[in-house]
Amino acid sequence: MRTVPAENELKFTYIVHTSLDVIEEKITIVSRNPTDPRDLFLGLLYPTEDYKVYGFITNTQVKFIIITEASNVNLRDNDVRAVCITYMIHLQ
Repeated sequence: MRTVPAENELKFTYIVHTSLDVIEEKITIVSRNPTDPRDLFLGLLYPTEDYKVYGFITNTQVKFIIITEASNVNLRDNDVRAVCITYMIHLQ
């Protein structure tokens, strides 16, 4: 895990573990309905007072969690989706 600034690492550890639970719930719901195409970008997992937490999962079940400040109103879901897709393209 990488945090900026580094002193927030403990707080973000809790957020990440909570996010993994939400991701598992979303994966379970999708796997119950196999006719729906699975979107790798899970979107906003949950907002907190200070942060927005987004999720992304690869075809090989690697989970990415992106935490942004809630006060950043210029950042939209499509922007985070674009970052995740761009990252996946560079991994190939």
